[in-house]
Amino acid sequence: MSAHEPDLWAGFDEMTAEDVAGPVWDEPVPLNPRGQLPAFPVDTLPDWLGAMTAGVAEETQTPIDLAGCLALAVIGTAAGGRLTVTVRGQWREPVNLYTAVALPPGNRKSAVFGLMTQPLLAAEQALIELTAPQRAEAAAAARIAKAAAEKAEKQAANADADKLADLTAQAISLTEAAERAVIPVEPQLIADDVTAESLTSLLAQQDGRISILSPEGEIFEIIAGRYSGAPNMGIFLKGHAGDMARVNRQARDAQYIENPAITMGLAVQPDVLDSIGQIKGADGRGLLARFLYSKPESLVGYRNLTPELLSPDTAGTYAQKLGRLALTLAAWTETAELTLTPEADAVLLAYQRVTESRLRKDGTLAPIVNWASKRDGAVARIAGLLHLAAHPEDAWTRPIAAESMAAATRLGDYFTAHALDVFNAMKADPAQEAAHTVLTHLSETRTATFTKRDLFRAMPRGDFPAMGDLDPALDLLEDHGWVRQQPPPPRTTRGGRPPSPRYETHPRITPAA
Repeated sequence: MSAHEPDLWAGFDEMTAEDVAGPVWDEPVPLNPRGQLPAFPVDTLPDWLGAMTAGVAEETQTPIDLAGCLALAVIGTAAGGRLTVTVRGQWREPVNLYTAVALPPGNRKSAVFGLMTQPLLAAEQALIELTAPQRAEAAAAARIAKAAAEKAEKQAANADADKLADLTAQAISLTEAAERAVIPVEPQLIADDVTAESLTSLLAQQDGRISILSPEGEIFEIIAGRYSGAPNMGIFLKGHAGDMARVNRQARDAQYIENPAITMGLAVQPDVLDSIGQIKGADGRGLLARFLYSKPESLVGYRNLTPELLSPDTAGTYAQKLGRLALTLAAWTETAELTLTPEADAVLLAYQRVTESRLRKDGTLAPIVNWASKRDGAVARIAGLLHLAAHPEDAWTRPIAAESMAAATRLGDYFTAHALDVFNAMKADPAQEAAHTVLTHLSETRTATFTKRDLFRAMPRGDFPAMGDLDPALDLLEDHGWVRQQPPPPRTTRGGRPPSPRYETHPRITPAA
C-alpha cells in the first residue's frame, strides 16, 4: 500500500459491533402468554359426526374448530333439553351448550352453518307437516267454541227473566271454554335474531326448548341491550342452567317455563368476542362463564383451492342420524336421565380433582375462576352429547361409558386453552391486539426495515383507519423489543413534510434462511 493511500482499516480494532451493525438486540419480550392454541380434537366425536365435521371443514377450507363446535351444538339442538346427565346425588346437568367460535370475515361461516344445520331445518319442516292436522283441528275447535260462546251471550242478553240465570251461566261456561282453547304453534327448533322477550315466548310455545344457531354474533348485541337499552340476560342464564322461568308483563298472560333449555352455536368476529366482557354484569352474573369458546387461526391465504368435496355418503348418513334423533326427541314431553358407568364416573372424578387443584390462587385456572368453576359441568354435558351421538337410537337406555367421558375431558381441555386466551384478550390493553396484528404482518412479510407510512399502506384499512392508529401498537412493540425506531435523518433547509419515522425489526422477525 502506498504511503499516500488512506488506510481503510485504521482504527478497526477500536470499532464495536454497534459501530458495524447498530445496537445489539436483546431478546424480545412476548406480548402476552398466548401461544399456539390446540385444534379441535375431531377424533373425540363418534364416527358419523366426526366424518361430517372433517368433510365440511375440508370442502369449505375452514378451521376444523368451526364445524366441530357446531357439531356439538346441533346434537344439543336435537336433544332439545329432554336429557340430563346425573353424576352423583343431586348433581344433574342438562345436555345443552353455549358455544362461540371467533373467526374474521371471509371464512365461509355461512357455508359451514348451512351444511351442518340443514338436517335440523328439514326435521323442523317435517314436524310442521306432521302436526298440521292437529293444529287445524285445534283451530277449528277454537272457532266453534268462540261462536258458541257468542251465540250463548246473545241468547242470554235477549232472554226472559225466568230463563236469564240459566242462559247467563251457560254463556259464562262457554266463554271460559273458548278462552281456554289453545292452538298449538308451528314447531320450531332454531331461532336467530331474537330479543330476550321473544325468546321467552318461544320457549313457552316450544315446550321449553329452542336453539340459536347463527354465523353472526348479533345475539351479544341483543343481550347487551340493542332493543331494550339495558342488558337483558336473565333468560339466557336460566336457559343454560335449566332454572324455572316465570315472566309476568302487562297486557300479556304470564309465561311459565319449568325447565328452559337453550342451545347456542355462534360464530362471531374476534373483536366481538374480545368486547363481550364489556357487557354490564356479564361476568359478575356468570353469562361469560357459560360459553365454551374457540379462537382458531383463519385459513384465509392458505386455503386449498381444489379441496376434496364432501362425500354424499357422509352427508347422507349425517342427515339420516341427526334428523331421526331430532324427530324422536321432539315427541318427548318428559326428561330422561343419563347415568354414568362406574368407570365413567371415575374418569370424571379424576378430572374434577385436577380442576379443583388448578383453581387455587396460584393455579393455572385462577385467572378464569368463574369459567373454570363450570368446567366439570360442561364436561359432563359434552359426555352426554357424545353418548347421544354414539347411540342415537337408544342412548337413553344405557349409561354413559368411560370412553365417552374420556373424550369429553379432552374437549374440556381444548375449551380451557381457548378460554384462557379469550379472557386474557378481554382484559388486555386494546393496543395488544393491534400490536399482534402488526407483528404478524411483519413476520409474514419478513420485513427488516419499514417506515410508518409504508406500514400504514400495507395494513388492511379496517384494522387501522388512520395512520395515528398505529402509534399504540408500534409503541408497545418497541417497549417489548420487537422493533426500534431509527434516528431521523438531518433536517434540510428545503422545508416540506418531515420524513416518516423509520423502524427496524428484531432479527427474529427476519431469521437467516
